[in-house]
Amino acid sequence: MASLIALAPVAWLFFLSLGPDKDDYLHPGKILGKLSFSNYSFVLENTGFFDWFKSTMIVALGTTLIGVFVAATTGYAVSRMRFPGYKQLMWVLLLTQAFPIAILIVPMYEIFGQLGLIDTYWALIVINCTTAVPYSAWLLKGYFDTIPFEIDEAGRVDGLTPFGTFFRLILPLARPGLAVAAFYNFITAVSEVAFATTFMLDDSKYTFAVGLQTFVSQHDAQWNYMAATAVLIAIPVSVFFYVVQKNLVTGLTAGGTKG
Repeated sequence: MASLIALAPVAWLFFLSLGPDKDDYLHPGKILGKLSFSNYSFVLENTGFFDWFKSTMIVALGTTLIGVFVAATTGYAVSRMRFPGYKQLMWVLLLTQAFPIAILIVPMYEIFGQLGLIDTYWALIVINCTTAVPYSAWLLKGYFDTIPFEIDEAGRVDGLTPFGTFFRLILPLARPGLAVAAFYNFITAVSEVAFATTFMLDDSKYTFAVGLQTFVSQHDAQWNYMAATAVLIAIPVSVFFYVVQKNLVTGLTAGGTKG
């Protein structure tokens, strides 16, 4: 029953994406006899879909690579090293999640403007990492806690440096946790709207989340084209989920039960 409830909006979105008119969603009976894939053709041929796709992938993959690296090194340092303020560091990271993201728009715009990063992919990558790294660091810290400390000691006995131990011994064992962090960073970047709308001025650099807004005007909305675009957006997200899904359950369980 829960699965049916969860899948109902997805089925309705796909059904709406096949409808011929933006107002027919109010009358499902009108859609049944007019279903076609013409909306998908329109989106692919007459919008900036491929520019949106390129921009989204650059931002999402950049956020994932940088965010996971920063979160993994932070989580490992707090899990293994007892430096002054290590506990406070994790609480400060957690505290950043308590504030609404909207309060950062104006100060970040001023900072990026001074650095010349407005209308660049780096602006979105940096702000997405700022959003995603705190949770990812907490998650990975919990996962690193489940890895026996004897592995680190074995690395030192073999002459490995702390970085060598981390990259050659710990990271391969932490793949489930890394998969969860990667998926979280990827989803954060793909779905982010506020900063992408504010920082990206060039139409060709719009991400998917911003591109969807082009189908909405002050007095009207092209729901069928929006639905078709949303279905297409789900494809790369589903592919990424398929790549990491084998490790997701293990990583979520381990990272969430100890920390």
